[in-house]
Amino acid sequence: MANFSRYASGDVVISTNKLTTSTWSDNTNNLQTAFTASTDYSTVTSSGQFYLDVFNKLSTNVTSQPQYAVAYGNRFGSGSPDFTNDSGSFGLGASRVIYNQYRQLVFGDETQNFKFSKDTPPDIYVINVNRARFKHNLKPGSLNLHLLTGSVEDFYLGKAILHLTDDSVTQTGSAVVTNLGRQFNIVSGSNGEAVGNTIDQVNNTASYGLFYPDAGIIILNPGSLTGTLTPAHNPGISTNTDLNHKKLYQAISGAKHFIVDSQEKVTSQFYFTRAKNTEFNYTTNPSFVDSSGDVNFTSMIDNPQTYITTIGLYNDANDLVAVAKLSQPVVKDFTKEALIRVKLDY
Repeated sequence: MANFSRYASGDVVISTNKLTTSTWSDNTNNLQTAFTASTDYSTVTSSGQFYLDVFNKLSTNVTSQPQYAVAYGNRFGSGSPDFTNDSGSFGLGASRVIYNQYRQLVFGDETQNFKFSKDTPPDIYVINVNRARFKHNLKPGSLNLHLLTGSVEDFYLGKAILHLTDDSVTQTGSAVVTNLGRQFNIVSGSNGEAVGNTIDQVNNTASYGLFYPDAGIIILNPGSLTGTLTPAHNPGISTNTDLNHKKLYQAISGAKHFIVDSQEKVTSQFYFTRAKNTEFNYTTNPSFVDSSGDVNFTSMIDNPQTYITTIGLYNDANDLVAVAKLSQPVVKDFTKEALIRVKLDY
């Protein structure tokens, strides 16, 4: 039988902390190798026309897990084949669906266009981190994304690599709040700090894209990557033979450097359980008394001694909702008081 004692207001303390972990599976910090599964591109409505899932291992490996997906969007529907060839349906394809989907998520409507400072390109690249990979949000300042901008030979010579990060450290407090939460610019640099001249010299834009850490989404500006991706993206293509999102995947996987951390808010509730010298000194175990109610063990008469092994947390209806087990019993008698801290994380 349990002994009940209500906690006082000062006995319960709540604390919230942020824990930072690696986003990728198996606690991998830098996702250097990336793989795609066999993807269906056979029809204009096939999933491969919309996005590519990227895995940490070969899809034939039973332990492989999706890490992120890449997609290409164009507000005019260019860059992907039309769903049908009927009159009035031109421009209705996968790229238009993707563009409309993400501007609906960010702006809440399908009338606003993605703008990267001075540049409003017709299209976007999207990197969508798998929801199971990050906790509450991605950590601003931890993004380090490299893109291969030349040949594989140039890569091994240490050339042709574009280093991208968010500007959360450089522009502290400048985040714009959208329907997807905070929005930061993506610039040339590392660890949240811009390096050198962050303005893209091709289109005079102030950022290479936008970073939404609370939603796990990165939107890149294809205009800033013109002449960067090899082969270059083709926003005017109308067949399914030139997959723009596949080129982005090749640029990411070719550079072999994708780091971004995730954050999780962990709330801890501490219950300071106090056993005063006059409390909890007698056992409620029925074996300690006989059928007449006399104590079977005379030592429990003048100098009772018990051992605290378990603390149960109950609601007002005396329903047991949580149990805390002590690593070793705590001895208790009239000459001793105990203070046990119970921590409940959620």
